[in-house]
Parts: sequence; C-alpha cells; structure tokens
Amino acid sequence: MYRIRRFAVRHSRQFEWIYNRLESALVALAPVLSRIGYNRIERPVALIEKGIKGLLFDCQMCGQCVLSSTGMSCPMNCPKQLRNGPCGGVRPGGFCEVKPGMRCVWVEGWNGAARMRGGDRIREVLPPVDRRLAGSSAWLRASREKAAALHEARERERSTLANAFPTARRIEPSTAPLADEPARAIGRGKTG
Repeated sequence: MYRIRRFAVRHSRQFEWIYNRLESALVALAPVLSRIGYNRIERPVALIEKGIKGLLFDCQMCGQCVLSSTGMSCPMNCPKQLRNGPCGGVRPGGFCEVKPGMRCVWVEGWNGAARMRGGDRIREVLPPVDRRLAGSSAWLRASREKAAALHEARERERSTLANAFPTARRIEPSTAPLADEPARAIGRGKTG
C-alpha cells in the first residue's frame, strides 16, 4: 500500500484530473441521487470509495477527504493525524519522526501539490476533522455541497430578477417566477 500511496502522490496531477471528472459526474447526478435517497446509497458508495481510496491513497475514511488539497497525500496517514502541515519533527531526508521508515505525509503532500493545477490549495488552513463522519462517503458529501451551492446560485439569480421587477411580478407573476420549475417546463418551445 505504501508504494501505491507514493505512486499516487507522484502522479497527483492525473489523480486530480480523474477526481474532478468524478466530482462533476456526481454533481450532475445529484438530482437522481437525491431521489434515490442519500441515506440509501451512503453505505454502498462508502464501500466503493473505501476500496478505491484505500488501495490508492491508504485512505483512512475520515469522511472529510482533503486529498485534492494535500497533493493526494492523505493527512490521516500521519501518525499524529495532523490536518494542516508537518509537526516540525521531520527527520533528515523528509522522514517521519514517529515512523522513521516512512516519508513524512506532509513532505509528500507538498511534493504532490507542486504537480497539481490546484496545488496552491495546500496553503489553506483546514478545520479539524469531525470524527463523527468517520466511515462515511466524502464523495457524496462533496457532491451534495457543490450541488447545493449551484442550486443556491440559481435561486439568487431568480430572486434578483423577481426583485428587479416588483410591479410586473405583482400583476404578472409568471414573468419573473420564484417557484421551482418542473424539469419538463424548461426548454420546451425553444425559439431562436
């Protein structure tokens, strides 16, 4: 596992690309996943996620994956489980002070981040791990968050339009609707 984990860091840019595609697919599927029910799919998705990420990154399934912010090096592999950088006890050659035969997770993380397009994200201070989420799917959590942010942006846009024409909205509410539109109502009778 350790060799594969180091391979993933050395190829962090490719794994970043793959993850971005996976995340986009999950965000696009959010309405379907929501209808199925996130509670219903949580366990099977978490098992798949654990299998894939466990093999590639030696993932500890903290439920709040930050691989894309840490150069594809899982900070939960640090014996001290430090979320925001090395402890200061890094041995010569970049080895861990607690496990001298293991390269420091954060030295690896900085090396991986240097290869990634979003590598500067490693500089962001992250909140502590919420231990209650251990074992849950970070993929589903991240896609739900992104889908919710997109939905909120659409709602703000719709609200802005409705508020810009208060009188028109009062006399003809359908000209600046605030209610959700059924999927079949959008894109029908295209003009152009």
